[in-house]
Amino acid sequence: MRVVAKFGGTSLGSGDRVERAADSIADAVAADHEIAVVASAMGNTTDELLEDITFEADDTDRAEIVSMGERTSVRMLKAALAARGVNATFLEPGHPDWPIVTNQRGEVDADATRERAAELAERLGETVPVITGFLAEDHDGNVTTLGRGGSDTTAVMLGRYVDADQVVIVTDVEGVMTGDPHVVEGARNVGEITVDELRNLSFRGAEVVAPSALSFKDDELDVRVIHYQHGDLLSGGTRIEGQFENMVDMRESQLACLTVAGRAIRNRPGIAATLSTALYESDINVDAIASGMDSMTFYVDESVAERAENVLHREVIEVGELSSVTVTDDIAVIRVLGGELPNQPGVLRRIVDPIAEANINVIDIISSATSVAIFVDWADREEALDIVQDSVRS
Repeated sequence: MRVVAKFGGTSLGSGDRVERAADSIADAVAADHEIAVVASAMGNTTDELLEDITFEADDTDRAEIVSMGERTSVRMLKAALAARGVNATFLEPGHPDWPIVTNQRGEVDADATRERAAELAERLGETVPVITGFLAEDHDGNVTTLGRGGSDTTAVMLGRYVDADQVVIVTDVEGVMTGDPHVVEGARNVGEITVDELRNLSFRGAEVVAPSALSFKDDELDVRVIHYQHGDLLSGGTRIEGQFENMVDMRESQLACLTVAGRAIRNRPGIAATLSTALYESDINVDAIASGMDSMTFYVDESVAERAENVLHREVIEVGELSSVTVTDDIAVIRVLGGELPNQPGVLRRIVDPIAEANINVIDIISSATSVAIFVDWADREEALDIVQDSVRS
């Protein structure tokens, strides 16, 4: 059997836990299974590294810094496997066999990743690749990251592309429980759950598997979640069934909306690039952009809204045809992703009409070939999320 096993930060949080992980991998190899391993940063290393970046750092430097946690984990785990006589190789961005590639927009390049993963699959059985989770590499060789839940994404994506039989997520919970064992009596493990059920739980705080990771799961790929103390990679835990037809994702933090108005938006070539570049050079990430005849709107994390306003105001002063910049806070975004969803006739109306009927104001809608983003007031986000999920299922 071909298995991709992902070990979370907690399951690698100490030397003893690294040893336990290595034992479970070695046992699976001894039973003639082909194993690929994805490793998260040990413990809370990534959060600690991010907290230590108290200076202005561009995206490339920031990615290189936070990558140190995963880079350490794969070296530890590879050495522990070697001590058990297992032929293992650690892979990180920059390695000639590195599989995860992102494009110029920071999104996974599915074709390039699929091709590299196929090459990796040919060597399974000869060696156990121990792969840094969360990290990726762009076509220029720069380190990039896959965002929240990135190690889960690495594991499920590789599981699909190497044609694995199973992806096993090793974490600090015994799969999905019927309730919080710290709160309710008699909580027990749920043996099976669908991806849609798990997605709904994750939006309500259940941190089991990142919904973004499960978007790579298909019906043929078996995904299980087990506790790191379980010891056996090939049994127990919770089995996740099915696949996403469409995925609904809600951003966890508040956005601010900055709107620049002026005739230059439609009359001056390159003004969109000028405004976007100003934000980029100030290390401000833009979540989404919308444009109109005489305005352009940038959605950014609310924590950087004041800085973004000052950056854009400088451009307003510099460009005579621009009039002003305004800011609106406390905005939520809900995205519907998957397939050719936005190209289906009437899909926007099917999503938006029920929101309007609930007397919820839709601030903005941005659609592309594979997603629809709906922006609403932060206070309305939970009700809007329920409505969108119902509309997608119907």
